[in-house]
Amino acid sequence: MAADFEEVAALSPVEDAVMKSLEGVIDPELGVDIVNLGLIYGVKVTTEGNCTVTMTLTTMGCPLGNVLAGQISQAVLSVADVKACELDLVWEPAWDMSKMTRFAKVALGIHG
Repeated sequence: MAADFEEVAALSPVEDAVMKSLEGVIDPELGVDIVNLGLIYGVKVTTEGNCTVTMTLTTMGCPLGNVLAGQISQAVLSVADVKACELDLVWEPAWDMSKMTRFAKVALGIHG
């Protein structure tokens, strides 16, 4: 959930709504949403309604990147006051299982 991110305190109400909307985007391979998987590194919405989502994928060769990109854009643009969506796909810091929330770990059967 969005509350598991350090940058949550700095999110505007629109950015928080974007994060909540992104919780509806499910990774088709893992069956867990991309927020709880820790794939979303940041969300920034300008006063003009331009949203940039900084994110990563579980692996560089993830074959579902284009599928997820479409679903992410749709989720972001469903938020009131957001007029445009840009995805900033980054590889640093690299994703690892420590970025997942407790919810995601339990859903995937990872304990510890």
